[in-house]
Amino acid sequence: MTIGIWILGDRLTKKQLSLKNNQDKKQQTPVIFIESSKYVRQRPYHQQKLVLVWSAMRHFAQELKADNWQVTYENAVDFITPLSKWIEQNKITELQITSPSDRPFAKLIENLDLNCKVTFLADNHFLWDREEFVAWAKPRKRLLMEDFYRASRKKFSILMDGKKPVGGKWNYDKDNRKPPKTGLQTPAPLTFAPDAITQDVIEHIKQEKFSDYGKIEPFNWAVTRQQAQEVLAYLVEECLPKFGTYQDAMVTGEYTMWHGLISPYLNLGLLEPMEVIDAIETAYYQQELPLNSVEGFIRQVMGWREYMHGIYYLQDEEYGENNWFEHDRPLPKFFWDSSKAEMNCLHQTLTQVEETAYGHHIQRLMILSNFALISGISPQEIENWFHSAFIDAYDWVMQTNVIGMGQFADGGILASKPYAASANYINKMSDYCSGCKYQKSKRTGEKACPFNFFYWDFLIRHQDKLRSLGRMNLVLSHIKKISAAESEQISSLSKEWWQNNG
Repeated sequence: MTIGIWILGDRLTKKQLSLKNNQDKKQQTPVIFIESSKYVRQRPYHQQKLVLVWSAMRHFAQELKADNWQVTYENAVDFITPLSKWIEQNKITELQITSPSDRPFAKLIENLDLNCKVTFLADNHFLWDREEFVAWAKPRKRLLMEDFYRASRKKFSILMDGKKPVGGKWNYDKDNRKPPKTGLQTPAPLTFAPDAITQDVIEHIKQEKFSDYGKIEPFNWAVTRQQAQEVLAYLVEECLPKFGTYQDAMVTGEYTMWHGLISPYLNLGLLEPMEVIDAIETAYYQQELPLNSVEGFIRQVMGWREYMHGIYYLQDEEYGENNWFEHDRPLPKFFWDSSKAEMNCLHQTLTQVEETAYGHHIQRLMILSNFALISGISPQEIENWFHSAFIDAYDWVMQTNVIGMGQFADGGILASKPYAASANYINKMSDYCSGCKYQKSKRTGEKACPFNFFYWDFLIRHQDKLRSLGRMNLVLSHIKKISAAESEQISSLSKEWWQNNG
């Protein structure tokens, strides 16, 4: 019997079971990597996303070769052609693959007609495996990320003082919402000049024109595990001390603030989640870092990331088709071309995404997702854009985050209320409004901010559904203060905007 291993592009780690289990036989174990041009053309992916994945794959393949694995690297149209040839040439009887995180890709593999046994091995790149999460979730009358996060802290004994949380509180989120003040001195992100391998990938993508979305250069991302570990160390030393306090803040020209930029490397397998958590917890004890920063970052990795992955598999495959508000507006063209975005907050955020394939969580949730929600854009259209545009995007991440959290399209499975806000929130947490043609305080009349009239139009149109949620009643009570004439103006402005931008 000959075992062959197919390394997937988002599992670039020696800790995956297929490599660990065959370590003693690596000189006799064929390993294959495949770049499929057909697969990447299914979406207009940001060009930097393509560079990152393929460069990281090529670097990892080189690493395995240097470690005496029998590596084949294929650049092909599809997956089946090089796989079939490789299986025949190496007389492979069993193909081992780490179970894909994304359901559509798992189905793609299952539908391949391969002349050997195909074995999916457990994905050990998450703290909770799928069965453990289901066992935690099934008996519960309600699903709350906070409950899961506390269970995780206890399970792995992270920031714990016996049975109690360090500092006496589980969550310091209330300390992590300060608006930006003038004169903030933010750390520059750690960048990496493209080496020969990365430069070859860049030229290949330019030549083949897989996508025209996003700027391909300058490309500054890490592409190896060693570089990703440098980013983690930089996060701990330079970013973490002030990360918590200003993690929700947005400032013109400040693309990264104190955010860690490690999500692409976690999702590729270049960093392990517990490795990140251990580094941050150790720094807390050794360097006396602020607890609100340390707890806030650990909550993103141990709470948010694990919870989103668990919910993705807890729900059925139709979860991504949910549309509780029945929104059906098309995605405005300016999402693909930021120069056409007239609202400064959208212009700044979309320009940043075009240039870097990145935006931090508040830019994603309270600018991009918020606008899509209150203006009535189809959840599936905005989810497809997120999946295409962001460098850390995968199906398991984007369905839960965009369909569930950002658009509330699941009707409350993941979140207890919609993340909807007017320009007041954006003005509080950013400096975007000061450079905008619209007036942040107006919801009707000339120069009224679209975030305002869309927000109130959203509440008015869906007030019956929103009342069923309980937590929205205080906000909905303000609708009574809006006269019938103003309500009509709000509705007219919303319709007029779509006539000009649909």
